[in-house]
Amino acid sequence: MSQTVPVALTPETSRELITRFKSRLKSGGEALRSAYEAHPLTEPILKGRSRLVDGVLVDIWKEFGIPASASLVAVGGYGREELFPFSDVDLLFLLDTEPDHDLSERLTQMIGLLWDVGLDIGHSVRTIDECIEEAGLDVTVMTNLLEARLIGGNTLLFERFSDQLRGALNVAQFFKAKRLEQEQRYTRHNETPYSLEPNCKESPGGLRDLQIIGWISRAAGFGTHWRDLASHGLVTAEEATELRDLERFLQHARIRLHHIAGRREDRLLFDHQEKLAHRFGFEANEHRRASEVFMQEYYRTAKKVTQLNTILLQNFWAEFFPNRYPAAININERFQCVRELLDVRDEGVFDRHPSALLECFLILQQRSELKGMTARTLRALWRGRKLINAEFRHDPANRALFLRLLQQKRGVVQEMRRMNQYGILSFYLPAWRRIVGQMQHDLFHVYTVDQHIMQVLRNVRRFMVSEHAHEYPLLTRLATSFEKPWLIYIAALFHDIAKGRGGDHSKLGMKDAREFCSAHGLDETDTALVEWLVEHHLSMSNVAQKQDMSDLDVIRRFGDLVKTERRLTALYILTHADIRGTSPKVWNGWKGKLLEDLFFATQRLLRGATPHQALGMPLRQDDARNLLRYYGLRPGTEDKLWAQLDTVYFMRHDAEEVAWHARMLYYRVESDVPVVKARPTHGDEGLQVMVYMKDQKDIFVRLCGFFARLGFTIADAKIHTTRHGYALDSFLLLDPGQETHYRDVINLLEHDLTERLSDPDSPIDQPASGRLSREVKHFPISPGVTIEPDERGQHYIMSVTAADRPGLLFGVAETLASNGINLHTAKIATLGERVEDTFLISGPNLTQDTQVLKIETELLEKLAI
Repeated sequence: MSQTVPVALTPETSRELITRFKSRLKSGGEALRSAYEAHPLTEPILKGRSRLVDGVLVDIWKEFGIPASASLVAVGGYGREELFPFSDVDLLFLLDTEPDHDLSERLTQMIGLLWDVGLDIGHSVRTIDECIEEAGLDVTVMTNLLEARLIGGNTLLFERFSDQLRGALNVAQFFKAKRLEQEQRYTRHNETPYSLEPNCKESPGGLRDLQIIGWISRAAGFGTHWRDLASHGLVTAEEATELRDLERFLQHARIRLHHIAGRREDRLLFDHQEKLAHRFGFEANEHRRASEVFMQEYYRTAKKVTQLNTILLQNFWAEFFPNRYPAAININERFQCVRELLDVRDEGVFDRHPSALLECFLILQQRSELKGMTARTLRALWRGRKLINAEFRHDPANRALFLRLLQQKRGVVQEMRRMNQYGILSFYLPAWRRIVGQMQHDLFHVYTVDQHIMQVLRNVRRFMVSEHAHEYPLLTRLATSFEKPWLIYIAALFHDIAKGRGGDHSKLGMKDAREFCSAHGLDETDTALVEWLVEHHLSMSNVAQKQDMSDLDVIRRFGDLVKTERRLTALYILTHADIRGTSPKVWNGWKGKLLEDLFFATQRLLRGATPHQALGMPLRQDDARNLLRYYGLRPGTEDKLWAQLDTVYFMRHDAEEVAWHARMLYYRVESDVPVVKARPTHGDEGLQVMVYMKDQKDIFVRLCGFFARLGFTIADAKIHTTRHGYALDSFLLLDPGQETHYRDVINLLEHDLTERLSDPDSPIDQPASGRLSREVKHFPISPGVTIEPDERGQHYIMSVTAADRPGLLFGVAETLASNGINLHTAKIATLGERVEDTFLISGPNLTQDTQVLKIETELLEKLAI
């Protein structure tokens, strides 16, 4: 290598170069942005920034006098001239031999200067042999180098590099590696395009899914444009046009994200969604924000990208491994089996036999050896979906076929998901089309409406499969013995189908369900069940999570609503599946127990028990006594404590809790010091805490402050005062961060809380002020407070709705205490970022409207902080 004198970068020279090139990049970037905003076209801004950076790099290359034997090469996205506003710039410094000291110095100074002028550089310095070796070891390196483009320097060296790289490339291995890479990427992003804040580059259905097609096409020599794939018969001309349109939408999203954030940002964060929507021209309507309208368009785009990605990868597989599998096996006159995949015998099958659009899914359910569909079947299905019109939907044979899909022993969820993925469900159920990709920004559901329904269907189906009986034994027993379980599948499909229309989605969905059942020939009894389930799919969770189930009237009213055990069983199954299908964070064992308790109480009532018997009152004390005998306590040990407890206590606590309290307190009924005991709940999902002490002012406020300071949220609270003036309070605590090992904190909690309660003059713990989450900031929840007398007029029910945050319950308790209000029970329902809490309260001030208004006003001020 020829020797050259390193450029001498004095501080003055360096500052001059930095100022000059930084200004050039800034002014050039601003001009590109202005041009884009005036005429939003993706190619001019992406290629324009690539050429802007090209010019700067070539000039800097010259400034440093890099030898003519070296080449400056753009790789990756920069190599294909797709440089987004704040994307990094991937460079290869290609050398003919190992660099000497002088060249290493020049390259080091040059790279430093590139960073200083504002370019986010990703770089490598390699010879051709090193490039080939690294590409053979790492498919990511091979991918980057495949898109190499010469910017400046030695042309012959670059051509030699390109020829050797092409010779080292094994297309079939490259295809396998890229497909595996995509599977791993999907796993990292939870295998769904439908997250609340998707990454428009990396998430399934994002730009990367299109780029992987381009890389494989380039590697196989099929070309670098979508129309090239069409010319090779891998897609149709229509699909090539659609791929380009999808790519443009995602490119616009990424360009605008970079502009809005002022930096490289590929996630569609809540912070940016509303601005993005307006940049795309979406506006709010009567029922939805502009961001929700935009996100629905994004999800639909992502869905189409995954569809076409699947078809193309299968086409590539057939191209690269043509003779790997045995000949086709005929299934019937329309379908055959090829490589364990369902294949149409010719691509005109659906045109001649439109009902085959449903039949193909039934065959997949009935033949377990089939693992999916061939690419040409998917392509024919995609084209044929528009044959599902009013005439198709009214055909009795097609209606019978659709019902058979729901009545199969296997594959119900998988094929419904496949039908949703390829648009068949949207054409067969027109109401479904409106919920595809529809986000629910209630911060409770983390899935789009259609994906949530699929989760609920999956949960219901799981109860029907004996292999999963260990998960929820009771539900499996009920589900497997339920006559016509497919009726619950129909209810699951329709329970949220009217979301986003405005009005009560349960009532609107009920009408859709009734029309479906009537059209598909269900008898009046079955139709009435499905219709009722859709109308009342929220009723059981509302009662279990928000009402006092120790109240006889609550159980009686719910029993009057349900009327039959068949309805109760179906609603219990659907409700459990629905709550678990909203978000992985929403479900817990405590909610499961609430539903189970309500189910058994109502079941006993429907079987002829009195309300007292339905709540287990005659048996509860007997069961508790049996448990005490099991633990070795003599008969009568519990009598002294129980003499101080009234009927309400036994109604609000189950036998196991009653026995636990008696074991802890039978010898301390007149204790002068507080008794604090804690234990993990079943399954270690939370912590049960019992506090027993002489009643005094502000106990509940003190307890709320203490628990909040430790970072716990109170999921349930039962407040009781004994006949002899002792407070016996029970709490269920949860760690919202799910990081606590509950057994590890029991001793500390018992010691510290006992010490705190023993000194009535100690200051009340003040919870740390909690910040609202990003989600709540962008989708605020208006606080609400209502105080109304209960039906018997003895107590009042206070309902509170607000955005969740640490210390929220403390603020409520503090306000109640300062107004002389007694708290009897607290039912805490946390739904994602939203809390809907219900309190049973009493106090002389509640009889005066002015005092109730004062309390409500004070609470709203606390909740609005």
